[in-house]
Amino acid sequence: MRPILFLLCILGSFASGFSSNLSNSPSYSKPKSIAKMPPYAPKSGVLANGKSMAVRGGELKSTNDSTGEAQSPLSPLSPLSRFIQLSSSLYGTGGVMYILIKAIRRVYPIALEPFAEGAIPMTQLQLGAYIATCLWFAYVEGYKGFQTKFAPLVVSRSLTIELGLSKIHHLLLAPLYSMGLFHATKKRMIVSWSVSLGVAAIVVAVKKLPYPWRNIIDAGVVAGLSWGCLSILLHYIKALVTGNSPADPALPKKD
Repeated sequence: MRPILFLLCILGSFASGFSSNLSNSPSYSKPKSIAKMPPYAPKSGVLANGKSMAVRGGELKSTNDSTGEAQSPLSPLSPLSRFIQLSSSLYGTGGVMYILIKAIRRVYPIALEPFAEGAIPMTQLQLGAYIATCLWFAYVEGYKGFQTKFAPLVVSRSLTIELGLSKIHHLLLAPLYSMGLFHATKKRMIVSWSVSLGVAAIVVAVKKLPYPWRNIIDAGVVAGLSWGCLSILLHYIKALVTGNSPADPALPKKD
């Protein structure tokens, strides 16, 4: 029983890794007038010298437009510009959701195995652990990890990708870019890579657990990942409707 409790503690620390607060960085402050920006429009601002600054594919670029508007080959309000922005960000956000859905499909049958016909029934203690694990993962991993931190990050970074303006590898690897695995602040990349490697290590450890403890852990994973996938979708829809970036995209400072 002790190894099981120890593993649950490790999983709790891992899930909390998504909750690292990166928005408290002194280099980031939420724009006050972002609500006035049209959907899909690049985030821009006016510098003290009259030049404008815009986020383009994960980089800050300035223009000499005295009006303070970011210069772009396409108008931010044109249908073509909106379609391109939507396609690029959808690939980034949708790619992350696809990864999560594949993981859910792999462990979902294992999570339901104790309830299949002919399976060894769980004891009351094990059934209680099954329910508690699902609730715990839904809150710690799903709500605290995904909904409040990871999902806003993925959506915000995907919205900085623009076809024709972003670097080609940012576009081709948009899901990984959106997860903050590269072209991000040092702190963001450390958290993202630590979580990714932690997942791989935990998957190996969980596979070695006996029945029904592996099934119990997988049930919690399904609950957490399902909540996370849904939260990413809702954050993305909200961003498109309101035109607001839900979080700091954690982009590196331009050299």
